[in-house]
Amino acid sequence: MSVNLIFKIAAVGILVSVISQVLKHSGREEQAFLTSLAGLVLVLFWILPYIFELFDTMKQLFAL
Repeated sequence: MSVNLIFKIAAVGILVSVISQVLKHSGREEQAFLTSLAGLVLVLFWILPYIFELFDTMKQLFAL
């Protein structure tokens, strides 16, 4: 896993939290929730290959 991925995840987290707070203060809680959900889905798509790689490594480690 590269450091760039960690910085991208941190940037998305900061951006989503700022947008969410602005939307909440303007009375749009539903859009704030959807923004948070979209940020979560985006980050999950980024880390999904690493999760698959982890499970493959664990399977190879414990294979007899």
